[in-house]
Amino acid sequence: MDRELLLEIGCEELPASWLPALTEQLAQRLGQRLKDFRLTTDGPVESSATPRRLTAHVTRVAERQSDLEENVSGPAVSAAFGPDGTPTPAAVGFARKYGVEVTDLTRVTTPKGEYLSVVKRERGRAAVDILPDVLGATLRDLPFPKQMRWDAWIDDGKGEFTFGRPIRWMLFLFGGRVVPFVIRRSSGAQSSLVQDVRSGALTYGHRFLAMSGRPGRSVKVRSVSDYKQRLGEHFILLEHSERHDRLVRELDAHARRLGGRVASQPALLHEVADLVEYPSVVAGVFPPEFLTLPDEVLTTTMIHHQHYFPVLDEQQKLLPAFLAVTNIEVEQPQKIAINAERVLTARLRDARFFWDADRRTPLAAKLARLDTVLLHKALGSYAAKAARLERLARWIVTEAFGGTPAQADDAGTAGRLAKADLTTDMVREFTELQGMMGGIYAREDGSSEGVWKSIYYQYQPVGVEAQQSPTAAQLGDAALPWAAVAIADRVDTLVGLFAAGEQPTGTRDPFALRRAAQGLVKVLVDLPDVGGVSRQVALEGIVAEARRAYEAQGLVTDVAGKTQSLGAFVVERLKFLCERRGYRPDEIAAVLPDGQGLAGLAPLSVRQRLDALRAVRPSGDFEPLAVLFKRATNIVKDVPAGDPATLDLAAIRAALAEPAELALADALEARRTAITAAVGQADYSRALLEVAALRPAVDRFFTEVFVMVDDAALRQARLSLLAALRDTVRGIADLSAIAGPQA
Repeated sequence: MDRELLLEIGCEELPASWLPALTEQLAQRLGQRLKDFRLTTDGPVESSATPRRLTAHVTRVAERQSDLEENVSGPAVSAAFGPDGTPTPAAVGFARKYGVEVTDLTRVTTPKGEYLSVVKRERGRAAVDILPDVLGATLRDLPFPKQMRWDAWIDDGKGEFTFGRPIRWMLFLFGGRVVPFVIRRSSGAQSSLVQDVRSGALTYGHRFLAMSGRPGRSVKVRSVSDYKQRLGEHFILLEHSERHDRLVRELDAHARRLGGRVASQPALLHEVADLVEYPSVVAGVFPPEFLTLPDEVLTTTMIHHQHYFPVLDEQQKLLPAFLAVTNIEVEQPQKIAINAERVLTARLRDARFFWDADRRTPLAAKLARLDTVLLHKALGSYAAKAARLERLARWIVTEAFGGTPAQADDAGTAGRLAKADLTTDMVREFTELQGMMGGIYAREDGSSEGVWKSIYYQYQPVGVEAQQSPTAAQLGDAALPWAAVAIADRVDTLVGLFAAGEQPTGTRDPFALRRAAQGLVKVLVDLPDVGGVSRQVALEGIVAEARRAYEAQGLVTDVAGKTQSLGAFVVERLKFLCERRGYRPDEIAAVLPDGQGLAGLAPLSVRQRLDALRAVRPSGDFEPLAVLFKRATNIVKDVPAGDPATLDLAAIRAALAEPAELALADALEARRTAITAAVGQADYSRALLEVAALRPAVDRFFTEVFVMVDDAALRQARLSLLAALRDTVRGIADLSAIAGPQA
């Protein structure tokens, strides 16, 4: 306990979504500030959080700062001494400033000349005197999604102090003693009602629970172990993992009593564990008549609107029951359950009303109302978008995918109906169901699987991981039409909003265009696995077709000119996907070089070439060849790129003479056909193995041949040979970007 540091910031309820990041940031920022103030620690900073408190502690902190010793540069020697060697006022003033004699100054030679220097020494201060500054800096460091002004300031000369929520108390102990710290409050008209927040040795228990006495009372602590024990005694589970595990146990126990099991909802479980300090569970039921509503409506109402957990039977079907989490230990759970049941039943009655109202007319009949829903002031209504999606989705199936007429019809119909559910009562009330309800209504209207599933899954995937929904099993025969609709929707959105001047910035992306681009490249990268399409679909043609659709409608002018930056934007999202999937940065740079735009870009080809690099890289010849290729690329950097297919190696060979260069020309000629054939079949692993077989000839060339000879014709022939090597290999990857052996 002698040198341990304990900090608790007690505040008004923090949003659950903030706590994971704040827990991590508090540990990082406090640890960094301790280093900045030269206070060494034994072990890392450990942090925890509940809705009402942020906590951090360190096992041991040094009792004093480390002594400071640094060299301080002064005036130039030429300005510090006169011609006779007498110190000038510049030298005398510099020495006086640091309390030394001129003779104690040293001379330091730098690239700019010779300067006077002095060693500045500063004895470290006691930790207890420095820790208030550490806390003040840490509090100002903490990032919040939204800062709150609450008429507070800290005496650090930086003025007003904002925070995520008003701070109500601070526990700040070092070695069992309180470290003084004050947050000043405003001295306005009501200053008599507002008190400064001062650090102390007190924390506070649960607001509503207590073993004895009143809830929420102050609790005095002296150490980290004492702090954790006392909080536990006062119904505070400090660690997220404790609250999570307690929830899992109670949810499972209550679900078994209901004859079922809890529906898997890891995101909800993670969130609810940060909504409460002492979680308990109560079970409730709702009228079975509501089970006739789609499961998506029931689960959305329970999960997203009420934070309730659905319960499933052994056949994975919903039971007319739910589990609710409370922040108190319930003595009469039926009373809480009754109130929860009333709220949920009211919401389900609303959902039933919306369902019945929407079902009076088929989904196609709602298209006329899309004229009243604005997409963007420069892009018109969703009715115009529906027409573009129908045309573009059909074009993608026939021209890009090579699909059947029936698949094109499904994709076109789904594209036309994709946004119709925006006009439904259900989606206006339950916005989370957008897309899904359109698919459900289309299914109820008797639409084919290719149509209703394409609508249902149109907004998926939402991430870049390979296992993201929808899967091939979920899509079935609808895979190809769905892929066409998903691509068409995202490309139409990107082209239109870029043309309307809504490009994202570093901090602004109100139309979620990054998410749209990520979904686009994810669909294209995983086409064989999910969409059932083995073609390497080029993105440039799809974007061009989307531009033509906007031009045909006359909504925006100069679409091509206004969307020139779209290619670089999509490539950045593709690089992000590759990074998230574990490809090395130099591999990504080899396949997606800087400046890569839409021209020739097929995301599936990028993935296949990266997989090939990963497979071939362990070969003993590969990385040495990459080093040689980098050398060749540097030599011919000024030689324009050419088409390997039209290259006349025989003409180049005729101008060569040395055995080593003739051997390289012969090896390249022998391998070029195999490399080209492998690339044409998208067999990039075989193509790279053929390239790796060139290593002996390339190695010999650079050992025996000097390229930049005086003979202009011979020099040009050798440069042309190396350029031919470069252009042949760059069809697969730019090996000059490969960094070196893997760690």
